[in-house]
Amino acid sequence: MSRVPAWLSQMGTGLTRMGEQLERRRAAATADEPPVPVAVPAPAPAPAPESVPPPPSYAPAVSAKPDPVSAIPWGMRVAGEAAWRLLVLAGTVWVLMRVISAVQLVVMAFVAALLITALLQPTVAWLKRLGVPRGVATALTAIAGFVLMGLVGWFVVWQVVENIDDLSNRVTDGIEELKRWLLNSPFHVTEDQINDIAKSLSDAIGSNTEEITSAGLQGVTVIVELLTGIFLAMFSTLFLLYDGKKVWQWSLKLVPAQAREGVAGAGPRAWHTLTAYVRGTVIVAMIDALFIGLGLYFLEVPLAVPLAVIIFLGAFIPLVGAVISGALAVVVALVTQDVFTALMVLLIVLGVQQIEGHVLQPFILGRAVRVHPLAVVLAVAAGGLVAGIAGAVVAVPLVAVTNTVVGYLRAYSAERDLRHAAPPAEAPAREPEPVTASASAAPAAAPPGTPAVAEGTDGRE
Repeated sequence: MSRVPAWLSQMGTGLTRMGEQLERRRAAATADEPPVPVAVPAPAPAPAPESVPPPPSYAPAVSAKPDPVSAIPWGMRVAGEAAWRLLVLAGTVWVLMRVISAVQLVVMAFVAALLITALLQPTVAWLKRLGVPRGVATALTAIAGFVLMGLVGWFVVWQVVENIDDLSNRVTDGIEELKRWLLNSPFHVTEDQINDIAKSLSDAIGSNTEEITSAGLQGVTVIVELLTGIFLAMFSTLFLLYDGKKVWQWSLKLVPAQAREGVAGAGPRAWHTLTAYVRGTVIVAMIDALFIGLGLYFLEVPLAVPLAVIIFLGAFIPLVGAVISGALAVVVALVTQDVFTALMVLLIVLGVQQIEGHVLQPFILGRAVRVHPLAVVLAVAAGGLVAGIAGAVVAVPLVAVTNTVVGYLRAYSAERDLRHAAPPAEAPAREPEPVTASASAAPAAAPPGTPAVAEGTDGRE
């Protein structure tokens, strides 16, 4: 019995050692293996939205809406861009016209001074080339020009005053003769109808007596404004003749620097066009007045000289002025003479105007200042509506100058674009030609007395 507990004790000790060895081997095996990842539970998925059923197969496909800018047609976008710029330009022109209308007297006086200066400036230049000082040349030219215009005005007024009595008598006789001609004409005009027309005219004049009187009172204001405008025009003409170049140089300083070069080039060309227009118009007007005045004189039409002066002044309003002045001469011939004389005056006026339009203007004015007849009519009408007779006179030279300036600026802009364009690519450099064997060979021995040639030269000095 004493051996059993010892055996049990030994077996328990062996089992303990085996357990320890197993624990050591398990620990060593665990250290050699990689760590096992721990699984982290994934978050619960969000609930899926309620699914929309797809459209049926027979439904049409709907494309996405385009950008609003790209949806507008290209032509409409260009029209919109141009429209707002035109509105800004129209607003600027409207404001400018309002300013001009507020100081219309000053503007018209200065424009008249420009036209007179364009007419007299060649004379000043001619006197300066003769050695006359600038101040003396300016004074002589201005005094001679103003005295000549004053003498013409005085002569016209004198002729009208001298012939007013004879004219009134002839008008009375002419009205009676016209009345007899209407009674015997194929128009079947009765004397009662003529008397009714005369009575209506008399009643109209009697009922508008107050308006006529107020117009006469306003005429005093018009005369004062006219004298003021004449004084301003004379004063401006003197300074433009004397210091025209300095005035132009000062005006260029008001132009932005980027556009100053183009404006500086357009100015002399515009002045040349204006000078040519005024000089040519004066020559054409003098020829018209001379030939029509001679026709009126030989037909014994009263007030032939004043009518010739009116025709001269009317020539400064192209087309319209010639028609009005010619019609006035025909009416005076009809009232003071007879129907045959009026027809002859009409033929003379039409003949001279045809020669003017087809021969004189193309030859004297030239292509530089020629304006299309449609542009002339529209310009005269617009100028007359804006500023009356003065606007009609200024309209055509303004259109001619504008045409010259726009043409030059267009050409200048094209030339500037070409000048600032990128230069063309240069041609690639030529590769050196290969040296042949004959060229690389040593040169033959030179004869005695020949100078040696340095290496790298061709023997030319």
